[in-house]
Amino acid sequence: MDEPESLYPRPLQRPLLAALADTPVVAIIGPRQCGKSTLARTCVPDRSYVSLDDVAILRTARDDPTGFVASLPDPVTLDEVQRAPALFRAIKGSVDRDRRPGRFLLTGSADLLLLPQLSDSLAGRIEFIHLHPLTEAEKARSAGAFLSTLLAGKLKGEIKGEAHEPSSALAAQLVAGGYPEPLTRSPDRARQWHRAYVRTLIERDVQDIARVKDARELARLLELLALRTAELLNTSSLSQELGLDRKTVDHYLAILERLFLIRRLPAWHRNEAKRLVKTPKVHLTDSGLAATLAGLTVEEWNTRRDRFGHLLESFVVQQLIAQAGWTDPDLRFWHYRDKDQVEVDLVVTRGRQTWGVEVKASATVHETDGHGLRRLAQQCGKDFKGGVLFHSGTSTLPMSDPRFLAVPLAKLWTL
Repeated sequence: MDEPESLYPRPLQRPLLAALADTPVVAIIGPRQCGKSTLARTCVPDRSYVSLDDVAILRTARDDPTGFVASLPDPVTLDEVQRAPALFRAIKGSVDRDRRPGRFLLTGSADLLLLPQLSDSLAGRIEFIHLHPLTEAEKARSAGAFLSTLLAGKLKGEIKGEAHEPSSALAAQLVAGGYPEPLTRSPDRARQWHRAYVRTLIERDVQDIARVKDARELARLLELLALRTAELLNTSSLSQELGLDRKTVDHYLAILERLFLIRRLPAWHRNEAKRLVKTPKVHLTDSGLAATLAGLTVEEWNTRRDRFGHLLESFVVQQLIAQAGWTDPDLRFWHYRDKDQVEVDLVVTRGRQTWGVEVKASATVHETDGHGLRRLAQQCGKDFKGGVLFHSGTSTLPMSDPRFLAVPLAKLWTL
């Protein structure tokens, strides 16, 4: 069995401590059960801790937000703050009277800036730290330095031996996902945890952030998206399959995003690139949750390889976006697709500097696998800084274009 989440190192401790040192309000946001409370307690253990999951405390916070904030100890950690959005205006008043850094550490299981009842954005007073479910680097207790190595142009060829077809180990990583609690359970029990997690989230937490006529429709949409993870988002098709009007589907998609269950990955484009497709891709943010909802098991790696290929793409996207939190929070992420259906799974940009990332589940690399990277490089010109083709083999190999490297997936958690 894996160890409890408190024993996993979280590299976001560094940016969290830096933010607390110079910002009055810091908010750790991310999905339920990803480790926000544990990070807050272990990173700054000497603070007072108040949870809005306590019914009596929540009632007081909602009934008298100003009096509630005035009565809080200083400094304080306020957990699950999305349950009482009116507190933000009261916190603003308190901070405007006393702007000492680190006074309020908030955690939220929804995107706080998208809450419809939000009373104040705390602009200029707050910094957000986005915590994801555990990455494979965190589970392996490694530095999680793949992204920083790529950006620095320091990836090098490294022959490790014969390439091999992926074993069940990669499939097991995808099916396990990154939520700490199910990592301590058997696969069957982990799937039960994932199902209960979705049910509780939709029946309870959704009511804090939006009005939904029928929570079952939201659950059906999430299951359908699990089957379509890493595909172009087709709202009209989803609407037809669910028997819902398009506005309702758009509303439900926004709710799932606010809860950090899905991610819409926008299409990369330059103004002059008129042949590019602008439709976003949709990814479930945790591969374990997606596998459970799509009914994928480790034993089906070979028989359902196409579905696992999509799951692997979402997995890599999540790993790199999470690593950006402690590498460079200003990075932006996209996908590339043109009208010739040439694609790049992930595009990473810093200003106009651009990198491309392709993902394939097999261990054999062909030169044609770099077609999308070549097309992206043509679009970017001098702004293109490098491309990576992830594979399941063991060697980092140069490709015909010296700007591209074929890199083992394991580099995501061993660098």
